[in-house]
Amino acid sequence: MTLISSSSTSSACPDGAVTLTAVTGVILAGGRAARMGGRDKGLLPLADEPLIVHSIRRLQPQVAEVLISANRHLELYRQWGCRVIADSEPGSRGPLAGILTALQVAETPYVVTAPCDSPRLPADYVQRLWTALVPGQVTVSVVSHAGDWQPVFMLLPAALQDDLAGYLAAGEGGVNRWLQRHQPAVVEFPDEPLGFCNINTLDDLARQEADWRKGAGRC
Repeated sequence: MTLISSSSTSSACPDGAVTLTAVTGVILAGGRAARMGGRDKGLLPLADEPLIVHSIRRLQPQVAEVLISANRHLELYRQWGCRVIADSEPGSRGPLAGILTALQVAETPYVVTAPCDSPRLPADYVQRLWTALVPGQVTVSVVSHAGDWQPVFMLLPAALQDDLAGYLAAGEGGVNRWLQRHQPAVVEFPDEPLGFCNINTLDDLARQEADWRKGAGRC
């Protein structure tokens, strides 16, 4: 496992700067949001716009295409002009099911993931994950925030789709456990303390709304 403390002045990876044609972005909006009473999290408003709109706005300039992984309200999500994909695996398998579908349909060699409740995603998020890769050695990178892996923020090759499909078919689960099999580069963003603050409850959303209105922020 490689730990990298990344900053906006990081040098490019050995293959050079990431190009838009190399990476598809997937916004994960297919969860049940149990801690929000089952509401569809991506459609909840922050600063007068749905959370999904904030995530699209942040991710779209960094990738060739944005996919939305969703399992309900598919037509509502399509109004923002992105391809909407539902889980190809039956049952509720968590974010890995959405990630697998993205790997299967992506038209680029790499896929980068982000949850729908990441309205402050860094503008160079993809570049900094790409920089951490080592051709032929390290093909996956994941964000570390506040001392912990943030496994729904990762960059991985579409070629891992068979490995992930087999993992799920065997009844396995847990994003962290699957990631550990691939020894990812772990990337810190010390200059972006708010970039990876998820909104997990309605109280979290209310705090984000209040902070957004006054131009502040906190996790």
